[in-house]
Parts: sequence; structure tokens; C-alpha cells
Amino acid sequence: MAFLQISSKQNIYNRKLRSTPSGDNTSDDGDELQSKADELREKIRKMEEAIGASRKDRNDEFQYVEPVPIVKEEGLSLKGKTVLVAGANGRLGSMVCRYLLRNHPQTNVVAAVHYIGENSSRGYGRLSYEVGAEDGTGNLGAAWSQEDRIASFEYNDAMKDYNLQNARIIDAEFLDPVQCDTIMEGVDSLIWCATDFNGNTPRAVSSLDIGLLFRSVADFDKGRVEIEGFRNILGAFKKARQNSAWEERGGLQSILDRDTSNSEPKSKNDPLNVVMVSVSPNVFQDYETPFGTFKDIKRQGEDLLRDEFPSLSYTILQMGFYSDQFVAENKEIKMEESKADGNINTEARRKINRRDAAKAASDALVDENLMGKKMQVWTAGR
Repeated sequence: MAFLQISSKQNIYNRKLRSTPSGDNTSDDGDELQSKADELREKIRKMEEAIGASRKDRNDEFQYVEPVPIVKEEGLSLKGKTVLVAGANGRLGSMVCRYLLRNHPQTNVVAAVHYIGENSSRGYGRLSYEVGAEDGTGNLGAAWSQEDRIASFEYNDAMKDYNLQNARIIDAEFLDPVQCDTIMEGVDSLIWCATDFNGNTPRAVSSLDIGLLFRSVADFDKGRVEIEGFRNILGAFKKARQNSAWEERGGLQSILDRDTSNSEPKSKNDPLNVVMVSVSPNVFQDYETPFGTFKDIKRQGEDLLRDEFPSLSYTILQMGFYSDQFVAENKEIKMEESKADGNINTEARRKINRRDAAKAASDALVDENLMGKKMQVWTAGR
């Protein structure tokens, strides 16, 4: 009992000793740490207040702008595509090139010109004039001048919208399949305006072009541009698409899918492969040629797309009578699907300005409603 009382008194003494300053420095250290902690909290509070005020100032100075949503292209598009225009030096073909360059600035245009040598009166003249390549300022010093003999050519400000940097001109003989294979590499779409006829008369006869006359005599076995030439260019187009599919897919599977793979567009926005410009059946009277009648040649060319190249997406535009003098341009373009038993009285009166025909042919590339159809096109008349 006495032992317990002594132990209890000793415990009380020890607690009092630890609570006195002379015991140790534990209490002083704790107070000092507590003070520093309070001081640190105060600094943090002031920093947070300063940061909040700074954010408020920035918000007042810079207003929040909603991000611009990314708009995905809907429908068919020529953006980033390469379009080859066959017959680019013709009256219609040159206008097609002009329209594509000025209305589709992100499209490359390959102008295929039929140039057949020095004896021909045909060259690049009409195409050069139509696309505006001659609108610049040129200078050529006299041959006897010692100071100013350097030729120069400058584009003016108006030409910046011509987009001539997107144009490339090539010589092409469509009756030569090897040339066709070369020019169709990398082409996404084809607008076929090439023809051996001026109206319903063979161009070699109507224009007395020596080059064309020579070709029709010397190379009669090559056939007609409307049929054999068109077949060559379509065959080259199909081959180029097959080669592209081979490079992208590779292996045996590409060969097994060859008949169908080239008919599948790379993207749902890809344009039509082919727009063929033809003529309404009853616009002209028939004309007999050594290779067949005018109307029969035109119809055979049209049938090539459907019968021999079903893997290529296409539309055929049978234009009304071209009348640039008596039919104004920029008129409403009218279309109706062509019928086998057309009305000769109605079709013969339909007319169109070539500039509107060029617009119709170019716009048809991105009109999926025309795919696989043969349409009659006009702006004036019944």
C-alpha cells in the first residue's frame, strides 16, 4: 500500500516537471512551428487572392471566343483532284478549262490538246486566249538593240484569280493507246469534249485542215476519235485506277478484286470519273462519212461507257444546238433524261450558249444525281 502511494506521488511530480520551462524545450519548439505555419498560411491566402484578381483582369481584357466548328464536306467535291479535259483547244473544251480554273481554285486541270504538227492550223491559241494566259504585259526588244533585247512577261493583278498555276497543257493523240496510258496517270476525272466533227461535218472537211486531212488518209486504220479514241482513253483511265488500287492494296487480293476495286471511290466525296459531252440526237441532220454516219458514230461512243467500262462512274450530256450569238449566257440550265424515242420537233429547237454548256459539263462532275444517266441539256427553246 505504501509502495503504491509513493509511485503515484512520483508520477505527479514528473508531470509537473515536464510542464515547467526548466524541464526541456519541447513546448517552445511547438509554439515556434505553429507560428511559422500560421505565417505560411497567411502568405498562401494572399497569393491566392492575387492570382484570382489577375485572372479576373485577364478575363475582362480578353473575351472568350467560341471555337469555330469543323465543317465536313458534304457531297462530291473537286478539292485536291486532277481533271483532264480532252479537246481542250476546242471552243467548248477551252471554256471548260476556264470554268474549272476560276471556279475550282483547288483543282488541277490537265488540258489535253490535239496538236498534229507544223502543217496544222490548230495549236494552243484558243485555249491560251480563253483561260486568260495572254492578259499579261509582255515586252520584247528589237533584235538590233544592244541594251533592251530581253523578253519579259508580267501578270497583272486581275490574273491572280485565273489560277493558271493549276493548269498544265499536254499534246495528245487519242488514237495512240500508248500516249493515252501516259497522260491518264494521276487523273481523277475526265471531261470528254474531243470530237472529229464541226457540227455534223468532219472537221478535216469543214476546216480544210491539212494535218487532219493527212491523218485521215495516212492513218485511216486507227479509226475515229469518237469511238476508238474514246475507247483508248477510257481503257487507259481504267488501267491507271487499277494500278493505283494495286499500290494501295497490294498483294494477290488486289488482282482478285481487280474487276470491282476500281469502281469503288476512295472517298464518298470523290467526283464522277467521266463526263462525256455529246449532242442531242435530233439537233443535226445525219451526215455520211467513210467510217459511218454522224449519228451512228455519236451513239456508238456513248454506248462505250455503259457496255465496256461499267466500273467507271459517268454521265453523258447531250447538248442542244450551240448558239453563242443568239442565246445569252448565264441562263437557267435545263436537263431531262434522254429517251430512245425522242421528239425530233422539240429537241431540234433546243439551244445553249457554250459557256453555259461548259458550266454544265464541269458541274456534272460533282452531281451524284446524274451518275449513270444520259441527259439532254439546253437553256433556250423548247
